[in-house]
Amino acid sequence: MVGTAQAASFDYIVVGAGSAGCVLANRLSASGRHRVLLLEAGGHDRHIWIHIPLGYAKLFSDRRVNWLYASEPEPELNNRSVIQPRGKVLGGSSSINGLLYLRGQPADYDHWRQLGNAGWSFDDVLPYFRRAEDQERGEDALHGVGGPLAVSNVCEPHPLCEAFIESTQLAGFPRNDDFNGPSQEGAGYFQLTARRGRRCSTAVGYLRQARRRPNLAVVTNALASRIVFEGRRAVGVEYRQGDATSIAHAGREVILAGGAFNSPQLLQLSGVGPAALLRPLGIDVIADMPGVGADLQDHLQVRVQYRCTEPITMNDVVHRWRHRVGAGLRYLLLRKGLLAVGAGYAGGFFRTSALAATPDVQVHLLIFSGDTSGAALHPFPGFIASVCQLRPESRGVVRLKSADPRQPPAIQPRYLSAAFDRDTMVAGMKLLRRIMAQRPIRRYIAEERVPGPQVTSDEDLLAFARASATTVFHPTSTCRMGADATAVVDERLRVRGIGNLRVVDASIMPTVVSGNTNAAVIMIAEKGADMILQDAATGAPGSRPLAAA
Repeated sequence: MVGTAQAASFDYIVVGAGSAGCVLANRLSASGRHRVLLLEAGGHDRHIWIHIPLGYAKLFSDRRVNWLYASEPEPELNNRSVIQPRGKVLGGSSSINGLLYLRGQPADYDHWRQLGNAGWSFDDVLPYFRRAEDQERGEDALHGVGGPLAVSNVCEPHPLCEAFIESTQLAGFPRNDDFNGPSQEGAGYFQLTARRGRRCSTAVGYLRQARRRPNLAVVTNALASRIVFEGRRAVGVEYRQGDATSIAHAGREVILAGGAFNSPQLLQLSGVGPAALLRPLGIDVIADMPGVGADLQDHLQVRVQYRCTEPITMNDVVHRWRHRVGAGLRYLLLRKGLLAVGAGYAGGFFRTSALAATPDVQVHLLIFSGDTSGAALHPFPGFIASVCQLRPESRGVVRLKSADPRQPPAIQPRYLSAAFDRDTMVAGMKLLRRIMAQRPIRRYIAEERVPGPQVTSDEDLLAFARASATTVFHPTSTCRMGADATAVVDERLRVRGIGNLRVVDASIMPTVVSGNTNAAVIMIAEKGADMILQDAATGAPGSRPLAAA
C-alpha cells in the first residue's frame, strides 16, 4: 500500500452518504460558513434501476450498490444465514429500499423520551418530519410541504389491494388512508418517497442541490478505515480509495452516518468498543464501551404466498412480453403502472390482541410472488402477504471479525430469541389468515401455497417461521442513545466520553420504530444537524476541542 496522504481540513466530516449522511451534508453546508466533507464507500447513484421504484428488486444482489451483508447463522431460525442488504452508493439504503414512507407510532418517540432522552418525544420530533416533507396531499398539523423529501400517493388503485382493504374492514379493522396521520391502525395504501414516478432518495432530495456549494466536498469510493484521535478527541478520518490512504482533518466534529452495521464497525476499528473484543484483534483501545455494536434490533417478516385466480399480478406482466412492453410504455409516458410501485402496494397495522394498546404487527401486500426476496417471479398469477412484528424484544450484536476495514462485521440479530417475539409472530400469521378468509380477498385466492393449509397449529406456524422468516431490512440501535451506563450516545447524539464525535443514523434509536425506518432516520438527521449547528454557535462541548482524557 502506498503512503498516507494528508488531505485538506474541514469543519465537519460526515462518514456515509446514506439516508442520514446526505441530509447532514445538505444542512451543515447550507449557510456557506462551514466546510463539510462527505465520505461514501460506494459510487454515484447513476444506476437506472435506482430511480425506477420497482427497480429495488433488481438491487438485492447488485454488488455495485449493495454491501451484500448476511447474518451469522441464526440459532432460532434453524441456523440459517439471513440476507442483510445495505446501500453502498450515494443515498445509501434510501437508494435501494422499497420506498415506503412510514414514521412509526407517536408512542415510539414518547417511549424514547421516557427512557431518558430529553427532546425526543413525538412533539419534539414532529417539526423535523414536517420540515423534511414535500407531501403530495398538502400541509396540515402532521405534514409539511416544500421540504427536500418527496412523499407521494401510489399512482392508482389495484383490485387485489382494494379487496384486501375491504377484507380487513370485515375482519374488524378500520380503513386508514394515512398511516402517518392521527392513528396508524387499519389498512390502506402506502405512500412512497417518490416524485412523478421516480424515487426520491436522500441523494436526489438533499444532496443533488447541495453539491453545487463550494464549501461541500463529496468523495466517493472512499472506505473509512478509522477515526483519528488525539487522546479522546476525534480530529479526523482515515479513508482508502483503492490502494491510496488519506487522512482528512476535522476542526469541529466527525459525524458517523454509516448505519446500524457500519457505524459500530468503524467505532470498533478505531478503538471505541468492547475492549475484550478489540485487544485480541490488535486494536488499541481508546474507550472500553461494551454498548458499541450491542442492542441490535430488526424487524423479522414471514411471507405467505398465494396463487391468484386471475391474471392481474406482476407475475403476469413479467412473463408476457406484450404486457412488459405495455408496462414500460405506460411508465415512460405517464409514470404510472407497475414500474411505479414500491415494495408494498397496500398493507396495514393491526393489534393481535385486545391487550395491545397500539398495533403490534404490520402486513405488506405485494402484488407479485417469488420464493425469496429478489428471486424470479413465479410463472403463474401470484401475490404475497407478509407479517412482521413491530416491537421485537430480541436483541443481537454487530462485532468485528477482523481489524481489516474491508472485511464485513459479524451480524447476529438473534431473531426470535425472545419468547414474546415467537408468540407475536404466530398470532400475526393467524390474524392474517383471518383477514384472507374474508369474502373480498378470498375470491382471488386459488390456494395458499406457502405455508399451505396443512400448517395449522401454533407449533407448525412457528416452525414455518423458523424455516422461512427473513428481515424487513430495518436494523437499528447498535449505537443506542440513552442515559444508562451502556448507552453509546447521549440525547444530543454525542459519543459518551469522546470529544467532537457524534453518531447520527439508525444506530442511535433506543428502540426500533413501529414501521419502516427510513423516514425516522431522515428525521434523526434533520434534528441532529440542528443540534450540531446549535452547539457550534454556542461553543458547547462536541463542537470545540476537549482536553484529552
